[in-house]
Amino acid sequence: MAIERPLPARAFALLFSGLLAGAFGYGAVNVLYAFRRVPLDVRFTFHTALMSVNGLVMQALMGLTIFSTLVLAVRSTARYRWFAGGAAVLAVAALVITRLGNVPINQHIKVWAVSGPPADYATLLARWEAFHFARTACAVVAFLLVVMLTLLPTKEARL
Repeated sequence: MAIERPLPARAFALLFSGLLAGAFGYGAVNVLYAFRRVPLDVRFTFHTALMSVNGLVMQALMGLTIFSTLVLAVRSTARYRWFAGGAAVLAVAALVITRLGNVPINQHIKVWAVSGPPADYATLLARWEAFHFARTACAVVAFLLVVMLTLLPTKEARL
């Protein structure tokens, strides 16, 4: 007899991984392209303001996603554990990309909002976007893994 995947663990993993994927996805699809259409001073000012709010919110959401998917992995069995563990690893990857890739560039952008951008600003903005797309992909795939884990039938359901 297989152990049923715990409902609260699945619910929280779905909720937090879905919110993370949605937030990063919204940023990749809407905010990023809006940034490209406004003057640089507006972009840098808004980017700085947005990151000051997002810093706490997104890191908390990444932490909750990591924690909830790890709990789900521990509480699951067999292949379900692999799906949840994979989601946790991808959520950690999103956090690492953010902390080591996006955050340092955000610090530069904060300075640019006051003093103006350096000559190589376009290269740094392209790097920020590449990091953002990478962390977005990690978050979306993590969410899809949790969705698949939730939708896969258990052994009891196949009887």
